[in-house]
Order: sequence, then structure tokens, then C-alpha cells
Amino acid sequence: MDVSPEQIRWILIGLFILVVSVSFHEFGHAWMADRLGDDTPRRQGRVTLNPVAHADPIGTLLLPLVGGLYAAAGGIVGGFGWGRPVQWQPHKVRRGIRMATANILVSFAGPFMNLVLGTLLALIHVILLWRGVLDMGGQPSRIFVAAVATNFILFFFNLIPCPPLDGGHIAQAFIPYRYRDKYDQIAKYAPFALLALMLIPALRMIFTVPATWCTEHLYRALGALFGM
Repeated sequence: MDVSPEQIRWILIGLFILVVSVSFHEFGHAWMADRLGDDTPRRQGRVTLNPVAHADPIGTLLLPLVGGLYAAAGGIVGGFGWGRPVQWQPHKVRRGIRMATANILVSFAGPFMNLVLGTLLALIHVILLWRGVLDMGGQPSRIFVAAVATNFILFFFNLIPCPPLDGGHIAQAFIPYRYRDKYDQIAKYAPFALLALMLIPALRMIFTVPATWCTEHLYRALGALFGM
């Protein structure tokens, strides 16, 4: 495998960005479930930003690392991964909150944290550029842009209405009960659709294109705000 030291460094940087971003994502799920009255995530130590609590050895570390090395060596598919799912129990949600509503809120909270983190990192980056602490062509700036883009990719990817993604859970909450059985039957094939989304470049554009668009236009808007 012909991989340069520079490529290895960026693979490790990308892995670090993914671990932090996944931690924010899973924290969002845990925090929302806790706020709605379910103490399961808190008892399991998931209401924290500590990556150790959210990282999955295979999904967060091994697969992204192997995928990154494969892509650097000329493969088509890059690294992808996931965190350890947050366990919560809808029946523990406070009275007055419908189970479907709780499901939507908990499911959306994860991607929303990626949206918040990506926006916050872009704001910090632009402020550092504005103050002259960083220059746009340097490696720290490239890391900032990569982190922002990664979080927007996670945001759009996880909102795809395909189980077991968050978007699939949200979509299920909007389906009338009389159609739930049909939905569950179709959902059995969802992992194959998800695999196609990750392996076929044309399909990956479903979430990479809007993520790139948001990253570019967010930087333009923040740059205009600071007169840059």
C-alpha cells in the first residue's frame, strides 16, 4: 500500500475530527432523551462530550482508519463510521409528550449538534482569520474547513430517511400506524440502500453536495459579516 506520510497525517486528523463530531452527535441524542425525562442515557454515562463514552471501536476507529487508508491508496470509497448508539426508553418520557414527538426530538438532536458544531467552528475560524491569527492557506485553516465540512456531511447524511439513520426514525414517526407494518417490511432492505449510498459516488452526492454548498456559503456569509 503506497501511502505517503502526509496522507497518513491527514487520515489521522480526519479520524480525530470524526471522533469529536460523533461524540457531539451522540451527546445530542443523550441530552435530549434526558431532558424529556428518560434517565437511561444519564445512568449509562452518555450525557457527556467525552469521546470515550460514545466511540465504537469498530465504527468510530477501525473502519474510518481502514477506509481512509484504502482511499489514500487509490480506492474509491473513503472512510466512514458511526458512534455507539444511545439507548433510551420512550415509555419513560414525561407525561404530556407524545411518543412520536419524543422520537422526532431525540432523533433530530444528534444531527442538530453536528449543525451547531460545524457552524461554531466556522465562526471561530473566520474570527481567527479576521484577527490575523491564521491565514487561509495554512494547515490549521485546512483542518478547520475539513471539520466544518465533516459536520455538515454528518448532518445531511443522518437525516436521510433510511433506517437505521436518524432520518429513518423521524420518517417512521410521521407514518400513520396503519402503514407501519408495510414500512417495517420495506425497512428490512434499508441496510442495502444505505450501503449503496456510501459505495456509489453518484448517490453520495445526495449528502455531500448540500454539505459542500452549506460550508461554502456559510464561510461567505461569515466573511461578509466580518468585512473580509
